[in-house]
Parts: sequence; structure tokens; C-alpha cells
Amino acid sequence: MKKINLPAIWLIVLIVGLPLLSETVYTPSLPDIAHALSVTDAWVEYTLTIYLFGFAIGTLFWGNLSDKWGRKPCILLGLGIFIVGCIGCYASDSISLLMISRFVQAFGGSTGSVLGQAVCRDAYHGPALGKLYATVGGALAIFPAIGPVIGGSIDQAYGWPAIFLFLIVCSAIVLGLTTKMLPETHLDEDRNHVPLITTLMDMVCDVRVIGFALLVAACNGIAFSFYAEGPFYMIELLGLSPSQYGLLFVGIASATLVGGIMGRRLHNHYSSMTIMVYGLRIVFLGSILWMLLIYLTQNRVFLIWGSLAFMMIMIGGIALVTSNALSLSLVNYKNRIGTASSLFGFFYYVLISLFTLGMGYSHNGTVFPMPIYFGVIAAFMIVVRKIMLTEKA
Repeated sequence: MKKINLPAIWLIVLIVGLPLLSETVYTPSLPDIAHALSVTDAWVEYTLTIYLFGFAIGTLFWGNLSDKWGRKPCILLGLGIFIVGCIGCYASDSISLLMISRFVQAFGGSTGSVLGQAVCRDAYHGPALGKLYATVGGALAIFPAIGPVIGGSIDQAYGWPAIFLFLIVCSAIVLGLTTKMLPETHLDEDRNHVPLITTLMDMVCDVRVIGFALLVAACNGIAFSFYAEGPFYMIELLGLSPSQYGLLFVGIASATLVGGIMGRRLHNHYSSMTIMVYGLRIVFLGSILWMLLIYLTQNRVFLIWGSLAFMMIMIGGIALVTSNALSLSLVNYKNRIGTASSLFGFFYYVLISLFTLGMGYSHNGTVFPMPIYFGVIAAFMIVVRKIMLTEKA
């Protein structure tokens, strides 16, 4: 049996991080795009929706294909499709062309998320895989955090189409580095045709897979709900300016990085499951403290700094939960990890959208819904772990 050459961790970070950068880098330009294409704000917002839809469809496609063709060819093909989508966005002179191009961009970019994880699972095992996810997860916090900063600067200096020109250059660099430096981690003797429906039925009946998917989705549901509700909470209710609100994400990204570093060090002494449990407790603690804050004080300064501090505590715990849940989730699917990664990703992306939808329904124009909603999700995660992720289960 041939030995797999270990891929460079920094290259995995670039492959997985590129679609995250693409998702956030153009958001500061949405008003400009609406004006330039003579459409309402709602139509431009739909370009975010169609990106997520294309991403979800791509997660089902690439993993199964990579089990037959190998990881590297599929990553290269996906990056090529991503570049085509970026070119279409750059050249868009209508909202219809922009939406089609965003779908193409997301479909190609999703290969980074699905197959980046598959490469990790091919090449690393046990505590090493947990450490890798802690490192990659912490590093990836940088991409969505710096995206709006980069996009806003480019838009102000050169106009919104230049943002997609920037993405073309970035993706071309990643494509070149991947071609030259990424080893194939899914070797010929391990390749086989895995029927999607067979793997789907196995995973649906696997209590542990469902449990880990619920935890990953719930953690991301908290994060995405903060992105959705945070502007109303911090800007409209607590009086921050948009630029001041943007600076909060430096703290959020820092908390994710600290969580990743802490997780990597904890792997020297504890199992992935134990570290994940610690993360769940930290998330729950942060949510309880935040709920106490909003009931004990109405002081604007205390609410701003306290909310940021407790959200950072939760984000640090989320980093511990997600990295270890991902590393543990598909250990029994090594012979079809690409297909399993596709289905697992599709499942938790759908759940993330439902958690975020719940935050929208909870909005009532006060400071109470978001901390309470996060507390409910944190308690739900602890129950899921108790019921679905014990040795007895």
C-alpha cells in the first residue's frame, strides 16, 4: 500500500478559505451594484441566496466525483469553474448575468470546502486530524473577517467590478499552487464507485453522524445568526456606527484564532470528544452570561462591551466544538469519504439556514431575542451530545 504524501496545511487553508473570502468580500458593494444594475436592493441580496444554493448543490456533486477521479483533479476543475464564475461576475451588466455567475462561482468554489476536508481526512488520522482541524479552523477565521475590509477598499478606489478581478487573481494563484504542490491523497487502490443513495441511507441511520451534523450546524447557526441580527442589535439598538460595528469582527476573528490555538494544545492531553465537551460548556457559559447581562443592566456601554466579550467567549467555544465534531464525524466512512463529506456538508448547510431563519423569526426590535436564542441553541447542543454522542448511543 502506497504512503500518502502529506499536503501542506497552508495550502489546505487557501483552498478552503477562497470560497469564504468570495462570500463576504463583495458585500460592502451591494448598494453600488444595485445602483449600477438599476435593480432594487432585494434583487442584489438574492445574489447571496443563490451563492449559498450553488454551494449546497456543489457539495453533493464534488465529493462523490472525487471518490472516482481523485481529490486533486476535482479541486483543479472546481477552481477553474470558480474562475469562470468570477469572470462572469466581473463582466456582468445585468442582474440576471450576475446571479448566474454567482451560482457558477459557488458551484466551483464549493469544491474547496468539501474536498479540503476530504484531503484532511485522507491524510491525517486520530489526534493529528483533530490538531489539523483546530489549526485550519482558526486560520479560516481570517478570511470572512478581512473580506469586507478588502472589498470596501477596492470598491471605493476602483469600483465594484474590480472586486471580482481581485478574486480572479487570487483564484488563479491558488490554482497554480494547487497544480504544483498538492499531492493526490485518494490513491488509485482506494477509489471505487460509491452509490450516493447507499451512503445517504447509511448516514441517515447513523445516530452519531446526525449528532455531529447537528452540533456543527448549531455552532454555525449561532455565528450566522450573529451576522444577521448583529447590525440591528449593535447599530440600531446600541448606537454604534457601521464602521465601529465592523471593528467588532476583529475581536470575533481573534476569538476564533485563540480557540484554534487552545484546541491544538489541548490535543496533547485530551481526546477530541473531551475537548468538544469543553467547547460546549464554554458556549453555554457565554450564552448564560449574556442573558444575565441584558436582564441586569440597560447601560449602553456595559451592553456593548459585555455583548462583545460574551460573544467572543461563545466563538472560542464554537471553534473547539466544530473542529472536533468535524474530525470525529466521518471516521467510519474512510472508504467513501468524498461522498460522505458531500452529504454531511449538504445536511449541515441546510440546518444552518434553518437556525438562521429562526433568528429572523425571533427578531422583535429589542436586545432580548439574540442572547436568549443563543442560550436555547447552546442548551440544545448539550442535549444532543448527551443523547446522540455517548458510548451508549
